[in-house]
Amino acid sequence: MHCPFCRSTDTRVLDSRVAEDGSAIRRRRTCPTCEKRFTTVEQMQLTVLKRSGTSEPFNRDKAVAGARKALKGRPVTEDDLARLGQTVEDTLRAGGWAEVPSNEVGLAILNPLKALDEVAYLRFASVYRGFESADDFESEIAALRAERITSPEYDETPQPTG
Repeated sequence: MHCPFCRSTDTRVLDSRVAEDGSAIRRRRTCPTCEKRFTTVEQMQLTVLKRSGTSEPFNRDKAVAGARKALKGRPVTEDDLARLGQTVEDTLRAGGWAEVPSNEVGLAILNPLKALDEVAYLRFASVYRGFESADDFESEIAALRAERITSPEYDETPQPTG
């Protein structure tokens, strides 16, 4: 590590701490040459392995852009999209892969998108999973309904008024 002040390559780590979300390490360093202190942040590079065999750094904006297309015309805010992007990245990082296969990126988008907007989820799933007929849509809608009925948030019991 080069000192940002004198460019010396002989720096010493004084303290290391893991960031709150666990995705980075913050190091406090000192330079014995100029005696100045500075901080560095080391972050794990998340890489996506594409179908073509090439790899590229994960780009949260690309994941959000795909979801944004599916959400076109839907009542969703930019904050909702930012949270979706963070959720996707957190899910991928938690997978522990050195290189994430590109299909896993799509899968990581599906669940948070389903929670955010079912219509957008169907749009995204239809492209991602290659729906070829109305039957594919009907099957996915039936699965959504079944999931909604079994989820704890779903309750058809009439609530008392007054």
